[in-house]
Amino acid sequence: MANAASGMAVHDECKLKFLELKTKRTHRFIVFKIEEKQKQVIVEKVGDPTRSYEDFTASLPADECRYAVYDFDFVTEENCQKSRIFFIAWSPDTSRVRSKMIYASSKDRFKRELDGIQVDLQATDPTEMGLDVIKSRAS
Repeated sequence: MANAASGMAVHDECKLKFLELKTKRTHRFIVFKIEEKQKQVIVEKVGDPTRSYEDFTASLPADECRYAVYDFDFVTEENCQKSRIFFIAWSPDTSRVRSKMIYASSKDRFKRELDGIQVDLQATDPTEMGLDVIKSRAS
């Protein structure tokens, strides 16, 4: 099923991996890539639960757009263990304009396919999605 705005379909594996992250917690993060030739969003990389936030940010290309989902665990001021699922639209300033446009126009529909996202974040450089930003947005 393609998106009228951008013509992008969402591969079933995207929804499957997200469901695993959300319900079974078998992944710490998932990086999604738009395959322009096939006109669909696919899973590019999956990080297991032992991976750190640094592992996650290192898996994003420096000059290409990506969508990513990160399962962030934290402890509240009341000392409760909690988790938030972040959706990150990574669109570095150095990426191609066409790529930025395709990712921007497909984002909302793709996000709707992933039911259970709690925090939405847009980042054009690594400082916009630093661990401090994630921590402040989680609470």
